[in-house]
Amino acid sequence: MLHQTLLILFFLSSINALDFLFNSFNATDVTLIEDARVDSSVIRLTNDTNQFSIGRAFYPSKIPIKTNSTSLSSFSTSFVFSVLPQISSSPGFGLAFVLSNSTSPPGAISGQYFGLFSNSTVRTVAPLLAIEFDTGRNPEFNDLDDDHVGIDLNNIESTVTRTAGYFNSTTGVFIPVNMRNGQNIRAWIEFDGTQFEINVTIAPAAVSRPSRPLISFKDPVIANYVSTQMFMGFSASKVLWVEPQRVLAWSFSDTGIAREINTSGLPVFLPESSAGSSLSAGAIAGITVGSLVFMILCCFVAYWFWWKRNRGEDDEEDEIEDWELEYWPHRFSYEELSEATKGFSKEELLGSGGFGKVYKGVLQNNSEVAVKCVAHDSKQGLREFMAEISSMGRLQHKNLVHMRGWCRKGNQLMLVYDYLPNGSLNHWIFDKPKQVLGWEGRRKVIIDVAEGLNYLHYGWDQVVLHRDIKSSNILLDSEMRGRLGDFGLAKLYQHGQAPNTTRVVGTLGYLAPELAVLASPTAASDVYSFGVVVLEVVCGRRPIDTWTDDEELLMDWVRELYSEGKLSEAADARIAGEYKVEELESLLKLGLACCHPDPRQRPTMKEVVAVLLGEDALVAPPATLLSDLARTGVGVGGGEEAAPLVPPV
Repeated sequence: MLHQTLLILFFLSSINALDFLFNSFNATDVTLIEDARVDSSVIRLTNDTNQFSIGRAFYPSKIPIKTNSTSLSSFSTSFVFSVLPQISSSPGFGLAFVLSNSTSPPGAISGQYFGLFSNSTVRTVAPLLAIEFDTGRNPEFNDLDDDHVGIDLNNIESTVTRTAGYFNSTTGVFIPVNMRNGQNIRAWIEFDGTQFEINVTIAPAAVSRPSRPLISFKDPVIANYVSTQMFMGFSASKVLWVEPQRVLAWSFSDTGIAREINTSGLPVFLPESSAGSSLSAGAIAGITVGSLVFMILCCFVAYWFWWKRNRGEDDEEDEIEDWELEYWPHRFSYEELSEATKGFSKEELLGSGGFGKVYKGVLQNNSEVAVKCVAHDSKQGLREFMAEISSMGRLQHKNLVHMRGWCRKGNQLMLVYDYLPNGSLNHWIFDKPKQVLGWEGRRKVIIDVAEGLNYLHYGWDQVVLHRDIKSSNILLDSEMRGRLGDFGLAKLYQHGQAPNTTRVVGTLGYLAPELAVLASPTAASDVYSFGVVVLEVVCGRRPIDTWTDDEELLMDWVRELYSEGKLSEAADARIAGEYKVEELESLLKLGLACCHPDPRQRPTMKEVVAVLLGEDALVAPPATLLSDLARTGVGVGGGEEAAPLVPPV
């Protein structure tokens, strides 16, 4: 009887078990979503001809993941993929292995979001867990570098990320892997539900499986991002640039180790210049002779330029062209900045971003500066950029980072700013500092930034849209007062006109919702970003952190507390007891008003400054939330001298 029972249990477990191996694909093997297709037995996830392309390929049926509230299933999977950009210098997008409740996650967008996630204005529907194999660096997501692997828990910003590569099983040496040159890459993912652990390993297809995983992530929080049954598969997306993302083979097992993939027979995709071709001996001889002649000509041309340069003329980098004289009066020499930054050494590197690296420097007069190096690919582009930056170089306000001058070497532009010793605001709130910025300091910085932004919008002969207001772009001087910096994305236009740009730029979590439909920025979109900064500074939480079980956005969480009459509970616990509740709630209401989904209902920066300073002459904007703020009768300028707000007219 026992023997029969064991046979029955074995038979039932075999029925429920899932174990497959695809060394090639037919269209019936997977469910293809949007632009995904099977092309010559290989899954192609995106369409080269579509500017905005999203593609997903899922196993046809859901797999069991969550057996109960505290227990997860386990599985092992392995697959081979290839990513080959048409232009090697184009932005990389990569692909992701995904567990999702839906084959089409709501609000998912293309580009660097893998066709899975949305920007900050549209919530991603949980649960969703992805392993990203990213081939492009996005600083706004805190990406390490161009090629990296990360675990994404319902958020485009990875919970854990590592540079792509593997550990040699014999020596233990880490070997980086280029995932965007077309070579076949094999990935292994072990999902241990009993231990709440995910192990991810990658290596070129010709390399045996490394014994040490690249990522080993163990945390019970994984259970919050999976459900009873989920779809499993692959997702990728792109924008303008062509980057074929292919899945060549796939194995899976939920009863043990996934079966081995035979990688020797898989197709290999190489750049066109690297593809082999059969040439006749005559053709090879002709190419050889032609190459020699070409090299001789190149040497002659190079000698001519060398001779011309050394006739006594100055180097190009020391010449000041006529068009450059239109700009700032102070031009630093390259040698002066090189000496100030100790040869642009790593020790003096303050940070880096999408527009270049920033170094600390000390000039000969012992004044400290920050030197930002910006590269441009053409002289005309450099000229247009200098025209834009030079206008901003004339901006003078106590709450803006002051630009002191410039230097040009070839097509590289170096911008010289005042050095602010206390770094960025986000460091004092989010980076676990030894000393947390207190309530009074935070309130003053918010006022400083508001006054600086008000000057950009109304205090000059042109309107300046910053377009990237966030806590990391707010710097603190020696007195811990705030200054708005990093004008790399800023745009200027005349008062009464509209900006002539339609390219969406900025940082996830701070972008106004209207930019998802109407890409042209406005002063109201800057106000929205400022409102997000107000909320994160008061609450001590990032706008899109996964700090709640149901993953509400910061502004949604604050709005909910406001509707429940518990607004003061949103305050950062680290500053408890330092503030008056009325002041705190007034500032939070102001932040919510600035984040109103309708840009027409947001206050202007003039009105924001008036609220912050408690000025009598304020005419309140039509935002409902700011009306509530006015009815409190409390300004947030601090102190008993602050005048109460005037009710809206």
